[in-house]
Formats: sequence, structure tokens, C-alpha cells
Amino acid sequence: MTIKCFEDLEIWQEARELCKLVRQVTFREPFVNEFRFRDQMNASAGSIMDNIAEGFDRGGNKEFIQFLSISKGSCDETRSQCYRAFDAGYIQETELNDLLGRTQRLKLKIGNFMEYLKHSPLTGTKYKKD
Repeated sequence: MTIKCFEDLEIWQEARELCKLVRQVTFREPFVNEFRFRDQMNASAGSIMDNIAEGFDRGGNKEFIQFLSISKGSCDETRSQCYRAFDAGYIQETELNDLLGRTQRLKLKIGNFMEYLKHSPLTGTKYKKD
């Protein structure tokens, strides 16, 4: 299968699902009233999918890997915020475990994709000579 756009990437699709889930839990009472924390958690979850998209369109593996690294870091930031939300009583333990599992699996998939790109003979459109 040829990947023609970032929406075709499984990691972007999973990041989108994570982002939607984070938004759902942060816009419930009482979390919704914690504006700064709510916005920070939504921003870190959004950063995962946004950096995958931005890196994809850069046209070269080196830059893509750099943006994937940022996405990976945002996974851990979101993961840490999930613990904060649980400790504050904003999410239940089942939600915490679901979010932790999703962030951990996504981080591993992003890391595996980065390794693939590092060793791929395909370097992206930026480096192709016409």
C-alpha cells in the first residue's frame, strides 16, 4: 500500500482517536472547569497527530523523523497528564488505564516507524532528483 497522505498513516489515525478521547474526558465536569489543565492536555494530545501530519508533508525522512520525535514526546506528556487527571479525581481508573495503554502503544508504533524511516532506502520527495 502506498501512503499518499498523512491520513493514510495508522499512527496518525490512532493519534486522532486518542485526541478525540482526551477531548471527551476533559470536557466533562469537573475537568471542564480546570481551563489551563484541560487546554494543556488537549494541546499535548493534539500535538501528537499534528506533528505526524506536519512531518509527513516536509518531504524528507530526516525532517519527518524529527517531527515524529516530537510526537513521541507529546505521547509521554499526555501520558503524564493522564496520571495528573486521575490523581485529581477527573478520570476513573478504567479511563486512566485505557489512556495509558493507548499512549504507550502509540509511542511504540511511532518509534518503530522512526526506525523504519531511518533504514529505508526511500528518502522522500525532497531528496529525489528529477
